[in-house]
Amino acid sequence: MVRKILALSAFFLVLSSLLDAQPASKKFVKIYFPDGDSVTAELAVTPEERARGLMYRKKMGFDQGMLFIFGEEDFYSFWMKNMVIPLDFIWLDKEKRIVHMEQNVPPCKQEPCPTYTSKVPARFFLELKAGSVEKRKLKILDRLDFILPNL
Repeated sequence: MVRKILALSAFFLVLSSLLDAQPASKKFVKIYFPDGDSVTAELAVTPEERARGLMYRKKMGFDQGMLFIFGEEDFYSFWMKNMVIPLDFIWLDKEKRIVHMEQNVPPCKQEPCPTYTSKVPARFFLELKAGSVEKRKLKILDRLDFILPNL
């Protein structure tokens, strides 16, 4: 009986340590638009998260998005490789003002995939469901509001 208890204890100890080693849950942020509407955006902070982005996602609601966070303002390019759904792209400066947009960007159907780059440096990049820019009547220099969690 003692041997079974020790074996079970060891099993749960190993299981517990494995669960603790799993990556932290994804982080999200609420982003507010000038019209008062909002989306919950998944954060892409690490190079791996930014490289994967929304690849292979089959659907996305108007209340969802992905916010890419960079350490400094620069010219960041994006493409639609391995994408299934069209998106709206929004580049934001360090003040969270819109500096460039691309609407209804289609999934890449053949190589080489076209790339999309802001015309001015940006610090943040937001992917939204296609039609979001038009639906919310967003324009250049509109400011979006969000508070980043501790990353």
